[in-house]
Amino acid sequence: MGSADIVPGVSGGTVALVLGIYERLISHIRFGATALRQLVSREPRAALATVRRIDWVWLGSLLLGILTAIAALSAVIEQMLTEQPVRTAAVFSGLVIGSVLVAWQLIRSRTTMQWIVAAATAVALFVLLGLRSDTHSTSAEVVTQQWWVFTAAGALAICAMILPGISGSFILVMIGMYSEVLGAVNDRNLVAIAATGLGCVIGLGAFSTLLDWLLRTHHDIVIAAMVGLMLGSMRVLWPWPAGTETTTISAPSGDVAAPIVLAAVAFVVVLGVDRVARRRPTD
Repeated sequence: MGSADIVPGVSGGTVALVLGIYERLISHIRFGATALRQLVSREPRAALATVRRIDWVWLGSLLLGILTAIAALSAVIEQMLTEQPVRTAAVFSGLVIGSVLVAWQLIRSRTTMQWIVAAATAVALFVLLGLRSDTHSTSAEVVTQQWWVFTAAGALAICAMILPGISGSFILVMIGMYSEVLGAVNDRNLVAIAATGLGCVIGLGAFSTLLDWLLRTHHDIVIAAMVGLMLGSMRVLWPWPAGTETTTISAPSGDVAAPIVLAAVAFVVVLGVDRVARRRPTD
């Protein structure tokens, strides 16, 4: 999940779906948000009871894996995206296409409505991603916005990070806050960093509660929408002409054979991981 979050257009939520832990993850995040709300409301006993419902060993190992991947692989993936943009994008394309197939199988009752929701979501995200031609901000890394803008940006970005098919970093690029947040980190601007963190907590708490409820009450519709998000994200991941550096797409040209083979291998790997995950207990 950590390595997936590094790439624009790929989300850790996609990996969680493939591994069959997505709903469990959202449920645990909701428990944490509920406990925090109870603590703020001066209900320590209720907060403690809620905290005890969290499988801290499972959640801690997951978070450790995410942070380890980000620390260990960010430089490697960044180099691959720079030196071999087409082939690297092809690998991630294969992973996402395989994830679409896996996620579609999670829908319990496939009806016309699920097809419509998936298609509409895919088209909407495809158009939204096309509002910018580049996926990386070239603005100077300086802080110019008020603290509340950072809070709103953090809330929006964290919601995107837990949804399959779209990355929080690309959302920051689209709303013009990527360089601002990066500038705050580089300049050690504690006010802006704290405001962004506050937004992440608020957004994660509110959105995880909503998403958990939607998964319990409208499971198939929500999964169909997630399938659409992953399909729409292919606008960023399409290998040609320049990998994930742009949302502009073109017909395959130049380096074609190797990227297709790599995408096919990645596709098979996802299906293999899914088969293994289905054989293992998730609780």
